[in-house]
Amino acid sequence: MSVPDVIITDVGPRDGLQNQSRILTPDQRIALIEQLIQAGVRQIEAGAMVSPKAVPAMAGSDEVIASLAKRHRTDPQARGQSKARVQLQALIPNLKGYQLAVKAGADSVLFVVCASETMNQKNVRLSVQQSVQQLQQILQQAKADNIQLLTCIAVAWQCPFEGKTPPSQVLSLASSLAEIGAEQLVLADTIGAANPASVRQLMQALVQAHDASKLGCHFHDTRAMGLANVAAALDVGIRRFDASIGGLGGCPFAPGATGNVATEDVVMMLEQMGLATGIDLAALCQAGQLAGELTGQCSGGRANSWRQLQLAAKQPLC
Repeated sequence: MSVPDVIITDVGPRDGLQNQSRILTPDQRIALIEQLIQAGVRQIEAGAMVSPKAVPAMAGSDEVIASLAKRHRTDPQARGQSKARVQLQALIPNLKGYQLAVKAGADSVLFVVCASETMNQKNVRLSVQQSVQQLQQILQQAKADNIQLLTCIAVAWQCPFEGKTPPSQVLSLASSLAEIGAEQLVLADTIGAANPASVRQLMQALVQAHDASKLGCHFHDTRAMGLANVAAALDVGIRRFDASIGGLGGCPFAPGATGNVATEDVVMMLEQMGLATGIDLAALCQAGQLAGELTGQCSGGRANSWRQLQLAAKQPLC
């Protein structure tokens, strides 16, 4: 199997579902993830080890991950390796969440630190510095366990409470995270307030300081700029992106955070730019339709509509 030019992590089963009015059962979430796997998605954020009281939609994430790990990992020692058909990721808020994720069988974990103090307090009731200290402890454990840990810098472009986030503030936080051993950083436009120019400015500065291979981006499509922001990040060398099946998404702790950029649209754009993702767009669109049926939402994204028009007109799909 050839190595994709761009790595996409579908965060729909976590970020896409956590703020929906219709709460899916673990079995429904597993069915959606299975569709993503069949489409060729190889990195999936399958759940969050958070309190079900705080985020009811993520109850049973350990069950979801354990079931998928059993189905798709023939060798129990293949966690995070090529023998595993899919990399299962879990969001964790603390060390206890990390331990639960590892026990369930997650290949990687995502820890969030907000670039603004107010948002960090709203999200985890800790100061940014306290979160960094907590992360340092988890990083040490993850290294011992051979678990990949990604660190998300949330509200990297704008905070719903403090307004625009100064790039210098993000660069300073990224440096602090790198100093304690955080090797993979994901920059998140949590409320969809970034634009291509601001994305290019911040990501270029981060690439110069940390190397593009260590960076990824997570864009929301609140103002219909999600794809444009992906393209801007591509221009400065970023090759890792989060996206959500059907464009589902939203954060219960960030007012104004709506759907993520749709995985179908990102794959369509990348393919037409000549960049391989290893994902079958037709099968992915089917997964998007399932996501819409399960949630009772009109799945976002334009790729499926475009495909249907092209098929009806018997036109080539690229």
